[in-house]
Amino acid sequence: MENGLEQNWSPEQICGRMRQEFPDDDSMRLVHETIYQALFVQGRSGLNKELAKHLRSQRTRRRPRTITARNAERGGPIVGKVMISERPAEVDDRAVPGHWEGDLIIGNQGRSQSGSLVERTTGFTMLLCLPDNRRAATVAEAMQQQIQTLPAQARRSITWDQGIEMANHAEFTVATGIPVFFCDPHAPWQRGTNENTNGLLRQYLPRNSDLSVHTQSDLDAVAAELNNRPRKRLNYLTPLEAFNQLALH
Repeated sequence: MENGLEQNWSPEQICGRMRQEFPDDDSMRLVHETIYQALFVQGRSGLNKELAKHLRSQRTRRRPRTITARNAERGGPIVGKVMISERPAEVDDRAVPGHWEGDLIIGNQGRSQSGSLVERTTGFTMLLCLPDNRRAATVAEAMQQQIQTLPAQARRSITWDQGIEMANHAEFTVATGIPVFFCDPHAPWQRGTNENTNGLLRQYLPRNSDLSVHTQSDLDAVAAELNNRPRKRLNYLTPLEAFNQLALH
């Protein structure tokens, strides 16, 4: 862990690397919040202040956001979650296209947002315009508008984290017929395709920018650029080409 921090790895990257290097050793499983808490708790006694300097925030005190605070900001609690453990096996092996992962992309100081949907098999990306807020009703409506532009065989499921912006998942499923599955807490690797894509999207939607200025046309243009970029894992097809081959035929 210390070696990773000294190389400016994030706690999330450290946890992911541990799973990679020790796939069969459950004792080497951590969630990134555990590393944060260890650093900040021990930092009060001066033990890990040097290591804490390698965090991107460089803070020596944790500023947790409670579920209550998030709920007050975005809406009510998530009722009736269907967890990722109940997701069909076909989603895991990526053999069947049409299964998506989604999340929010947050702008400067958490004051603006967009949304992303990434198809697991091909990496084909769609973006959600959320200029005013990230309330559950707003996110569900934007997601419904985008996903319903696709044929039925290309929209089989969506996997999201436990953000309260997905509190209207049941209404979304009734309207679209698309089930929503929720990741376990603090488990971003369970939607790793989306996490990786959001990293690429930061080239166009920086963390320190106001994302509310982007129209849906702007976001469609960003998605189109990613979708027309050749990918090694697709044998250098583009996500758009792979999506058209697999999901639309």
